[in-house]
Amino acid sequence: MSERVQRLAELVSSGGVVVLSGAGLSTESGIPDYRGPNGVARRHTPMTYQSFVRDARARQRYWARSHVGWRTIARAAPNDGHRAVTRLQRAGLVDGIITQNVDGLHTVAGARQVVELHGRLDQVRCLDCGAGTSREELHGRLAGANAGFAARAVAVNPDGDVDLDDDVVAGFRVVDCAVCGTGMLKPDVVFFGETVPADRVARCFAMVAAARLLLVLGSSLTVLSGRRFVSRAARDGVAVAIVNQGPTRGDAYASVTVDAPLGVLLPALADRTCPVDVRGAGG
Repeated sequence: MSERVQRLAELVSSGGVVVLSGAGLSTESGIPDYRGPNGVARRHTPMTYQSFVRDARARQRYWARSHVGWRTIARAAPNDGHRAVTRLQRAGLVDGIITQNVDGLHTVAGARQVVELHGRLDQVRCLDCGAGTSREELHGRLAGANAGFAARAVAVNPDGDVDLDDDVVAGFRVVDCAVCGTGMLKPDVVFFGETVPADRVARCFAMVAAARLLLVLGSSLTVLSGRRFVSRAARDGVAVAIVNQGPTRGDAYASVTVDAPLGVLLPALADRTCPVDVRGAGG
């Protein structure tokens, strides 16, 4: 073990760990990343909350792209990194998880005490009546309203949508809420320009304040939404460790940084720090 990995293992083995995970943890599950070493270039401006609620054509464009890309997200399964985090939690070393990801893979891997900071893509909510439904149910309704549309799929983007020509998008039919009949449906995720619910943020800050170690996994910490927990941890004397491929904007706060693939590093870390009876758990 390298000196940095040894230091990381020592920090984790003392327990009291809160994990902050980002897109880099899910790339080995087939969900691409914009900023990692294998990231893809963004070809279009991400959907903003303001555009989504005010512009019918923007909603049509979003749902057309997302409908085609949804199957990639729906088929994704937890990887060795997710399973290793669950093992660390079952061993009593990880107290909770804050994830910036919207794929739900921590929960699928069996983790508990997971705060999904930006929501979950597999859930949909009506902005008018508040009714919630599954994305799978909506996918079926959209497929019924747009027979044959999925055959026009192209490469999937990291946020679960695809690039489609405007003339293709123009033929896509958006459906309304099945509960109230007319309500606007939105994925239950935080769009750009939208505020993370205050109670969710407060819960995350409370988790960080109670931690002995904030362990960042697979996040470049480019976005303030996640980076604020690192700066708060450092301010309050909570140790910070970062595992990511490439530098991050939080490196200056960290006691140790490790540049390594999470699907390799995390299982090795769990093997080293977990009791024998939980080493095979997690998924």
